[in-house]
Amino acid sequence: MFHIVLYQPEIPPNTGNIIRLCANSGSQLHLIEPLGFQLDDKRLRRAGLDYHEYSQVRQYPDLTTFVQTIKPTRILACSTKGTRYYHQATYQEGDALLFGPESRGLPRDILDNLPAEHILRIPMLAHSRSLNLSNAVAIFLFEGWRQLGFIGSADQ
Repeated sequence: MFHIVLYQPEIPPNTGNIIRLCANSGSQLHLIEPLGFQLDDKRLRRAGLDYHEYSQVRQYPDLTTFVQTIKPTRILACSTKGTRYYHQATYQEGDALLFGPESRGLPRDILDNLPAEHILRIPMLAHSRSLNLSNAVAIFLFEGWRQLGFIGSADQ
């Protein structure tokens, strides 16, 4: 399926919600340090409920280590700086969907090292800053999974 990559996530309940999303979609969650919380944080566990046992969560000291270890098909980044919308991409199994920290998004140096067509945005009203991280992940993840015919779902 997909690799969901959270670059320096800061808010435990967001990561807990994303653990649940990954468990229910067959995606793997990858966390790039530093994290703004401990993985045993009660708020993270509460948000993820009992889905921790059904999800694969791995930590990496930096994005380079993740790429060298996992070798994703491609990296598709979610950013308000993207010029294409998330639904305009053609998703592939093994893609890494990359999301930045809640307070500041992905750093410019990461975005500068990706092809422009791999930096995708979610449409919003003018003057809107961003969506909640777990909502953004859900939008990207389910569009990609839809394009792949919801492979592996209970309906298959």
